Amino acid sequence: MTWIFKGLSNGVVTSKYPKKADGYGHKWQGSLMVSRGATANQDRIEQDCPTHAIGFESGQARIDIGMCIFCGRCVEKYGDTFSFTPEFETARLTRELLVVPELSEDETDLASVKAALAIRMKAFGNSVVLRHVDCGSDGSEEWEIAALTNPIYDVQRLGITFTASPRHADILIVTGAGSLGMVDSLKETYLQMPNPKAVIAVGTDAISGGVYSSSPQTVKNGINEVLPVDIYVPGSPPSPFGILYGILLALRVVSDRNEPR
Repeated sequence: MTWIFKGLSNGVVTSKYPKKADGYGHKWQGSLMVSRGATANQDRIEQDCPTHAIGFESGQARIDIGMCIFCGRCVEKYGDTFSFTPEFETARLTRELLVVPELSEDETDLASVKAALAIRMKAFGNSVVLRHVDCGSDGSEEWEIAALTNPIYDVQRLGITFTASPRHADILIVTGAGSLGMVDSLKETYLQMPNPKAVIAVGTDAISGGVYSSSPQTVKNGINEVLPVDIYVPGSPPSPFGILYGILLALRVVSDRNEPR
């Protein structure tokens, strides 16, 4: 009886996202923003980044969110150039679009990527089944993925479910830096999935290797070296909303930042 009264007093806690905007508040450190213009101390700034995510082009600082572990060192030391933003819809269709400020992307190539993905995803209809594989993660992404099934996010309301069998899966979610001991199993999981299918790289480790990128025990430059990645969800770890946005982006339920909303 106690739980009944508690449920009545709390009301509906499930998010309305993506039908209605939702988020974590203005203090949420979801992504990074880089001020435009020339920046001094370029060599020192690059060296201070533990994953070498920061670079410069014609004096303009750029940060690769796909390599960033969101340690905040750049914001703390160089707050005039780098700052956090509460954005969580940071998943992108191509690896290049994870660079902030965004580099110019060939619109023809990007349109081709979107069209090819849309054709595959159209076959899923109103439901999609996910298979998650941990390929050498530190465990943080797993907590966020697990949260997708709790009453707050409740992905089942959107027709999204998880399966233990790759033969029943539509989308493969991969976390971790690509441990060499898991590569063969990851490839086999992908091969066992029926067509059409998609791959989502979740977290900095899966996208670029993160702090493990120089390890001889992981694949180089992320799991894109092993599988064809369709969606990149940056973060260390990304939030459940960020992961959900990546899934919905794959399904074309939502638009990416380069499309009109």
